[in-house]
Amino acid sequence: MLRGAGHGGGDARRRALEHRRSSRRRLPGWIWWLLGIFLLVGLMLFVLHHKQKEQFRPPVVDNGSEIKEVPHEKVNFSEELLSSTSFARQLADQMTLAKAYVILAKEHGNLQLAWEFSSQIRNCQRLLSEGAVSGRAITQDEAHPIISRLARLIYKAQDSHYDISTTIVTLKSHALALEERAKAAIVQSAEFGQLAAESFPKNLHCLTVKLTEEWLRNPKHTSRSEEQRNSTRLVDNNLYHFCIFSDNVLATSVVVNSTVSNANHPQQLVFHVVTDRIHFGAMSTWFLINDFKGCTVEVRCIDEFSWLNASSSPLVRQLSEVETQGYYYSAGSKNPEREIKFHNPKFVSLLNHLRFYIPQILPNLEKVVFLDDDVVVQKDLTQLFSIELHGNVIGAVETCLESFHRYHKYLNFSNPTIRSKIDPQTCGWAFGMNIFDLIAWRKANATSLYHYWQEQNSDLLLWRTGTLPAGLLTFYGLMEPLDRRWHVLGLGYDVDIDDRLIESAAVVHYNGNIKPWLKLAIRRYKYIWERCMLQFLHMRLAVEHIM
Repeated sequence: MLRGAGHGGGDARRRALEHRRSSRRRLPGWIWWLLGIFLLVGLMLFVLHHKQKEQFRPPVVDNGSEIKEVPHEKVNFSEELLSSTSFARQLADQMTLAKAYVILAKEHGNLQLAWEFSSQIRNCQRLLSEGAVSGRAITQDEAHPIISRLARLIYKAQDSHYDISTTIVTLKSHALALEERAKAAIVQSAEFGQLAAESFPKNLHCLTVKLTEEWLRNPKHTSRSEEQRNSTRLVDNNLYHFCIFSDNVLATSVVVNSTVSNANHPQQLVFHVVTDRIHFGAMSTWFLINDFKGCTVEVRCIDEFSWLNASSSPLVRQLSEVETQGYYYSAGSKNPEREIKFHNPKFVSLLNHLRFYIPQILPNLEKVVFLDDDVVVQKDLTQLFSIELHGNVIGAVETCLESFHRYHKYLNFSNPTIRSKIDPQTCGWAFGMNIFDLIAWRKANATSLYHYWQEQNSDLLLWRTGTLPAGLLTFYGLMEPLDRRWHVLGLGYDVDIDDRLIESAAVVHYNGNIKPWLKLAIRRYKYIWERCMLQFLHMRLAVEHIM
């Protein structure tokens, strides 16, 4: 019984084990179907995602691959044009020759050939422009079609009897004609520029006319002017004396007004103005009817100086000569290539040369500041009178910079007289704002030196014209350099002066042809001069009844 029971239990265990094994070996069919669907969907998603990556790949990768495939270096296109082996040079040379044949074809009436050449020239210019912009060398594949077409056209032109000799003769005649036209244009431009510079604006001319009319109409102005001549202030060396030689009423007024406006004690300033006979009445009337902060203004006429005559002044004697009058004052010129700027009559104006006669004009004074009529004062100039000149006659701002504006730039050192007495490397300086020690002047007899050099230059071989070369010789070894900030020049021709230098300057000078009262004045600097005009705008109210 026990054995049978044991057999029965063993069979039961075997059946249970076989049942478990069969359950491990088999999975339901629906599970297999589900797994298959999942695998298929996953495969489809993978393929779809891969295709989208390929489709939307960033273009930078492709461009980068293209750059790697076709690399090129930046080149200097100017060097390419100079290189005898470059295609750019060949194109430029053929284009130059083609332009010559365009002229020849047009002269012979072959407009079709001229048009064909022009078309290829434009293609050549386009290719050269693309190469210059991209900074790459022009390749043979790019240049060959244009070079070939130009070569065929050139052969066609030569076959039409436009040979090299004909081309050379024609081009030479054109070059000569263009050169003559260029010279004529330069001369004409200089003449027009000089005329514009010498012109007097209509409103300023009308002001002068109205003031002259008032001078002639009102005898009180004459009597007041005579009374002022007897003022002791005019010879008081304890005051600060300034001299201005000009025929421009408004410009002189700006100089006087800007000087007194920046002075700490304007009542201690005395101005000695000298003008010509034509403008004497207008100049006198203007300064009589306007008050410039209590300063004294004396107006004199150059005709009063009887000592300034042909016997005492070489300049006056030279001006009376027919040759000198023809050189400076002739309406036309037989030589169209002359340099117009050296024939400006203002350079030999007696008013312009009065600066060499200051001790004779002001015999009782010891120190005086000379001002041109094209300056504007921005600081108190009375401090100039306390500058030590160390026995020299004139204080001036030097203008030399490296080799520029040295004596050899102004004077003819091939002349033995100058070469033996003057160092050509001496630094030049500027007129326009200068302090003069009249005691040292009289001691050095500087006016006689001026006469000597004027006599030496009677044939205009030492220097061309103007007062500066004469001043450089007259005051050679007698000049005391001043700080550059006292006198800043160039506002009449230089458009690139540093603003900080202008602001720090005691005096700004509109030397050059572009004066601030002209319409062609440099706008960047004109406001300085106009600002001084506005400062005495109230003075114009005093002459409204005249205008």
